[in-house]
Amino acid sequence: MFKPKISKEEVNQMPVILFEGKITLVDEFCKVKDAIDELLNSKVVGIDTETKPSFTRGTHHRVSLVQISTLDHCFLFRLNKISLPSELAEFLANENIQKIGLALRDDFAGLNKFYHFKPANYVDLQSIVNFYGIMELGLQKVFAIVFGHKISKSQRLTNWENPELSEQQQRYAATDAWASLLIYEQLVREQKLSKKEIEKIKADILAKEILEREIPKTEE
Repeated sequence: MFKPKISKEEVNQMPVILFEGKITLVDEFCKVKDAIDELLNSKVVGIDTETKPSFTRGTHHRVSLVQISTLDHCFLFRLNKISLPSELAEFLANENIQKIGLALRDDFAGLNKFYHFKPANYVDLQSIVNFYGIMELGLQKVFAIVFGHKISKSQRLTNWENPELSEQQQRYAATDAWASLLIYEQLVREQKLSKKEIEKIKADILAKEILEREIPKTEE
């Protein structure tokens, strides 16, 4: 059984892991077909997106990057340069290929601002992790619970619309998509908990939180 919760302090003590496979930048229209053709050979992929951060209230940017990863090859589609190609939208709507990610509703909403499509055959990790006793929802914490390694978030607030993406940005982006796929493939090997077991875990967490809130009052 997995540990239900994990603290930031525990995560920060873990060794950092990065995607070490092949990364292909898709930043020109002529590269789209070959990328999609290779991805169509996969039965399941990990996906994620990145958006240029905004530090001004009321200012929002469109999705800058879509990452789609197999276990050893990640494609980075630079939407700020090629928009959302119809081939990519059709891939995301392909019912024969399973897509794994986290908080996918937000990702798909952002992508639909480019090109309207209906995503198909996808799994949002946030909707399934509690079946295995994991009560965290963030990718970094879920990965830490499942694998005992830390995914670095150091590049998250960098500019994803830079003329050239740095090696660090590329590895960070690829790691997030790859990590979602890795988590899913590990979870499906595990046995799901019963509804009773899940409810007990939630009750234990709640009782612990209540106790922690009461302790300072007692000490006063």
